[in-house]
Amino acid sequence: MVALFAFLSGLVFGLGLLVSGMANPAKVLGFLDLAGSWDPSLALVMGGALAVTAAGFAWLRRRRASLSGEPLHWPTATRIDPRLALGSLAFGAGWGLAGFCPGPALVAAAAGVREALIFVAAMVAGMALYSAIQYMTNRPPRTGR
Repeated sequence: MVALFAFLSGLVFGLGLLVSGMANPAKVLGFLDLAGSWDPSLALVMGGALAVTAAGFAWLRRRRASLSGEPLHWPTATRIDPRLALGSLAFGAGWGLAGFCPGPALVAAAAGVREALIFVAAMVAGMALYSAIQYMTNRPPRTGR
């Protein structure tokens, strides 16, 4: 049942990215081009997503389990550490250079977009490098929980 909910959530997310045009890197780069012909549509999509997410989190905070019956796992980290800051910088640089972030890149790669396939390959290589470094330094990789 958990896998079904995960699949449906990913499907709705991917369809939302396609319908909103956010799987198109030109849209993202247009949003980031503040000095040129700025395209505010990504800000509107993000605002709508934040409103829906905020309402969903407010509702979930009153529950003890997810709709599938699984326990809810809330984040426990509360401080900004160097790993978070460096990861955020790397994410932002990649997003600005390529016009992709992980979700839209996977959607575009599934559609066969060459640039997205290259981005996803580089993203997977970066995750593998991170895991290898964590393994070599005897630190378990951070999973977000």
